[in-house]
Amino acid sequence: MIFRLVTLRGSFADTAPPSYQGHRYPVEIISRCVWRYHRFPLSYREAGELMLQHNVLVSHETVRRWCATFGQAYAGTLRRRQPLPGGMWHLDKVFIRINGELTYLWQALDQDGMVLDILVQERRDTLASRRFSRRLMKKTCSGPRVVITDTLRSHGVAHREVMPSVNHRSHQGLNNRAENSHQPTRQRERAMKGFRSAGGTQRFLSAFSQISPHFRPRHLMAAPDYRAEMQHRFTTWNQITGTTAMPATA
Repeated sequence: MIFRLVTLRGSFADTAPPSYQGHRYPVEIISRCVWRYHRFPLSYREAGELMLQHNVLVSHETVRRWCATFGQAYAGTLRRRQPLPGGMWHLDKVFIRINGELTYLWQALDQDGMVLDILVQERRDTLASRRFSRRLMKKTCSGPRVVITDTLRSHGVAHREVMPSVNHRSHQGLNNRAENSHQPTRQRERAMKGFRSAGGTQRFLSAFSQISPHFRPRHLMAAPDYRAEMQHRFTTWNQITGTTAMPATA
């Protein structure tokens, strides 16, 4: 297993579990439904039906409210607990359809596959590229050493305006990491039978882009290392959600 020294973005005081006041279900049930919905291609109804195995009756509307309320909170805490991004960033966009309209999902990752930010926009021109680059710099509070994009010209124009001192590499074959990262989004898009609104898509993907990769180790590793890594990730999940334990039978 490879270990590296990392610096976390936020302090542990910034990663306290959210308040569950006013919710009659225990945190273990709430966090498990949110985890299942974002990790696996399930509907709200299917995520609720899986709780029947534990003799828990929960409606799909309740699961929807939990995901809308706590999904964003969990994802934000995971984001603050992430190490600072690496020096090589991959920027890419992919088209998605929202109510049948062609829209673009912009996404940025570092060389380790950590999602830095996503943004749903109607265009892929210079204005959209500039907006995403500025948002990315503001959100990460840091700058890369190298930015890798495809050959879309608007990337080059926005790069010269927003990050003129950063090395920019534009080549279709160099950006496979960013392009491959869209596969889970495509899977969810098919499972959800398309997205309904731009705002709802942005909110869902903002949470999904943090929660789903947290339970998807990217690097190949031996089985004992994989189990240890997943145990560590579930422990982190329990900490940010305030859950006492996540049983292996979940």
